[in-house]
Amino acid sequence: MPHAEPRKLLVTSALPYASGPIHLGHLVEYIQTDIWVRFQKLIGNDCLFVCASDAHGTPIMLRARQENIEPELLVEQYRKEFIQDFAEFRIQFDNFHTTHSTENRALVEKIYRRLDERGLIYRKTILQAYDEQAGMFLPDRFVRGTCPSCGAKDQYGDNCEVCSATYTPDNLIDPVSAISGTTPVQKESEHYFFKLGAFEESLKQWISAGHVGESVRRKLDEWFQTGLRDWDISRDEPYFGFRIPDSDNKYFYVWLDAPVGYLASFLNLCESTRGKDMGLDFDQYFDEKSSTELYHFIGKDIVYFHTLFWPAVLEGAGFRKPSGVFTHGFLTVNGQKMSKSRGTFIAAATYLKHLDPEYLRYYYAFKLGSGIDDIDLNLEDFVARTNSDLVGKLVNIASRNAGFITKRFAGRLADQLDDEVLYAEFVDAGERIADHYEQREFGRAMRAIMKLADSANRYIDEHKPWVLAKDETNLPKVQAICTQGLNLFRVLMIYLKPVLPGTAAKAESFLAEGEWTWIDREYPLLGATINSFSPLLTRVDPKAIEDMVEASR
Repeated sequence: MPHAEPRKLLVTSALPYASGPIHLGHLVEYIQTDIWVRFQKLIGNDCLFVCASDAHGTPIMLRARQENIEPELLVEQYRKEFIQDFAEFRIQFDNFHTTHSTENRALVEKIYRRLDERGLIYRKTILQAYDEQAGMFLPDRFVRGTCPSCGAKDQYGDNCEVCSATYTPDNLIDPVSAISGTTPVQKESEHYFFKLGAFEESLKQWISAGHVGESVRRKLDEWFQTGLRDWDISRDEPYFGFRIPDSDNKYFYVWLDAPVGYLASFLNLCESTRGKDMGLDFDQYFDEKSSTELYHFIGKDIVYFHTLFWPAVLEGAGFRKPSGVFTHGFLTVNGQKMSKSRGTFIAAATYLKHLDPEYLRYYYAFKLGSGIDDIDLNLEDFVARTNSDLVGKLVNIASRNAGFITKRFAGRLADQLDDEVLYAEFVDAGERIADHYEQREFGRAMRAIMKLADSANRYIDEHKPWVLAKDETNLPKVQAICTQGLNLFRVLMIYLKPVLPGTAAKAESFLAEGEWTWIDREYPLLGATINSFSPLLTRVDPKAIEDMVEASR
């Protein structure tokens, strides 16, 4: 529920990698985060949402070579694409930056120097996979082979997607280079390591204090039992990234500077607000003793980096650790992994050509809980759920009442409600719905809201304003009933504003109001003049789904 004192929160989503377009799988996380952030702002908290494009690493270097352009140009093209796609899906960042930035370079060097000064960095010569044909050392994910733990074939060189085991490429059975297809050789190279093992006890304390979900905590226990390995934070040239200070040919591994991108994006926001009323202070959010809250939303595939390496690096460099790392599962489509051949690997831009983004926001919200279970986008259910809930139940309430108010009462609402007890029930339900939002139990929130929508429609069915309106003497009653119906609709739209921001904005305009806050639900709209109603959402045509799938094959 809303807190008496506004909280100060900084929220991030994992950084999209700048080597391919945003797709519906990515959007699970960004929509989930955006809904939570919008809810925090709606209840009056001071909540900032930052992100950036993840712009470094061998895949980007190779992709740029393939396209015969500079890596800087490639990552900037994708950054602009990301910003456009996110905006279309109503994902509202306070800042969207890039890890290839002056702020990120300064911060990652500062963090590295602090870690080095505290004796947390050392150098060691290692044997590493080397592609003789390509003339380069291979990043872990550019070596593929059979998992040494479970025997799954065609797995990456750092972790298995089947059993989640982590290992090094030399542990793989029958390894091959993803670049040339040849068998890599082992070659010596000096690398820089971070002493992750030095933080085992403080990490255990941080995890047991409830900063991660229960299923993630259990997974981390497994890693603690096998012992934390020190972390290789360097890569050899050729590499697109930041050179390690005082080295000739060593670069920071992308997984060191990518999470630093959260800090860099926020620092960039702080600098853009300097001297303004809302001037932001970087240290206030990232000092070790900060009382602000920091939350990361991530997918379950990057738990290791965000719940072990990252908090250890922050602690070692004298920064605060996250208040919470919120983890979600993957997206399946029609019960299966997304597939280009089946047309279910759908790019954000392709979806937008065929369907309203708010349908997907609602469907994901309906499916999302606080755990790490995968969610399924069943396209048939998507059509039925959208048409039933958003059009048949929600928008229907407004359309059933608005015409009477406009035609019979010149758009003027009654001075009092027809059923104050029912209205109070809708208002009181906000306590439970707010708690669901706070706990990221969006599915429970959506079901509670739709139960109220059923109640509102039942009220209208029972009172039948269309029958009463036939007799002029009943008009005051008709005005009160329709005012009641529109006020119930208004409460529902306030509850759905974090999920359907575009539809909520249209509803605010229809009811001739400014931007709603959560508390506005407590005060019904009475005696006011509203605008004429036009459809807020229309039914999904199954043909649009067919066309989208066909366009994605």
